[in-house]
Amino acid sequence: MLPPESDRIEYKERLTDNLEREIVAFLNNKEGGEIYIGVSNDGGIVGVEDCDALQLNIKDRIKDKIAPSALGLYDIKCLSVDDKQIIKIIVASGSDKPYYIKSKGMSENGCFMRIGSAVQAMPERMIEELYATRVRKSLARIVSPRQKLSFGQLEIYYRAKGYTINDQFAYNLDLLTEDGKFNYVAFLCADENSVSIKFGKYASLNKCELIETKEYGYNSIIKATESILEKLNVENKNFTQITGGQRIDTPMIDERALREAVINAIVHNDYSYGNPPVFEMYPDRLEITSNGGLGYFGTEEEFFRGRSNPKNRELMRIFKDLGYVEEMGSGVHRILEKYPRSVFEFSQNYITVAFPFNRPVVENVVENVVENVVENEDWILQKIKSKDIKSAKDYAILTDISPRTAQRRLMLLKNAGKIRHIGPDKGGYWEVIKK
Repeated sequence: MLPPESDRIEYKERLTDNLEREIVAFLNNKEGGEIYIGVSNDGGIVGVEDCDALQLNIKDRIKDKIAPSALGLYDIKCLSVDDKQIIKIIVASGSDKPYYIKSKGMSENGCFMRIGSAVQAMPERMIEELYATRVRKSLARIVSPRQKLSFGQLEIYYRAKGYTINDQFAYNLDLLTEDGKFNYVAFLCADENSVSIKFGKYASLNKCELIETKEYGYNSIIKATESILEKLNVENKNFTQITGGQRIDTPMIDERALREAVINAIVHNDYSYGNPPVFEMYPDRLEITSNGGLGYFGTEEEFFRGRSNPKNRELMRIFKDLGYVEEMGSGVHRILEKYPRSVFEFSQNYITVAFPFNRPVVENVVENVVENVVENEDWILQKIKSKDIKSAKDYAILTDISPRTAQRRLMLLKNAGKIRHIGPDKGGYWEVIKK
């Protein structure tokens, strides 16, 4: 059952000439909105013919008839309801208000807003106020610090998704400023840049004892995203519970929620100050911190409602093209399906999501970790040299792992000829083999 029309939902039985007015009104709305085509005003399913052709028609109309560019601010889907095809258009609130119909210009005849379930012309005074406060620090307007850029990696990702690459590639993806220079979005997506995503791992519950640090980047942000996702997938160990002859695998962090949080942090991060997201792993949790605070989300309530209001619409568009974003505004909902709101922390300049680790809670739970190399080997060897680790128990306490896991990892180092045990099994100690 579809919800009734409201300030954020509009129904149309068929595609009409005033579609652009509705989209402009939602772009200018604080929370965006949704348009359904093939649905009567009372919510009855009428259906449409040739849904794919209508999708292409709508995309062309939005691109050709609305200004400023709305690329990255909308999503069009074909849905099957009651054995009939309908179209759902999700429109995000834009950051370049006021939006308007090109042929009418930035005037009362071209700018529209949503009042309840109706669309009304925007008063001239409001148009002037919105234009005066229009955000000017968007990535599309910031000139890339380098102008000799190549996009081989990005083109590979696009071709893998079936897109045809032509000479208009940079223009079509909004990688150029109004005067034709590469912008900061282009810089982020280029084969080489100076941006890296940082990962840190700590042996303590605070930042006192760093045991691993890595950087993923200096290349296309898509490739960097893949790298940090791969790293976190490796770190996100499974615990296997055997009960009643059944095997239940539980990851430390819900995999879907983790992926959504990573993508959200990267897509919505404020890069205008040069700071990428940071990923930090502690013995009991993973923290993901993005820059910029609530920004265009406005309030925490609007954030949790999942209204898509992307600061970086050009990045959003690219991530959606490549399949990292399923539907605009859905990422937060997918996280909240598994975790309470309390995992989010907001400050003026940052948003942090802290995922507590699932832990085994019954005696017959074992770690499902297949190891042929030891994580943080250099750190372990250093701790053995400094006598901080004399036994498996010492190692387990330092890193909050099970004594059995600690013993297994030490035995791997012994078998590799890196350490040896001195004295009896109880009361002896480990030492590093000098080479």
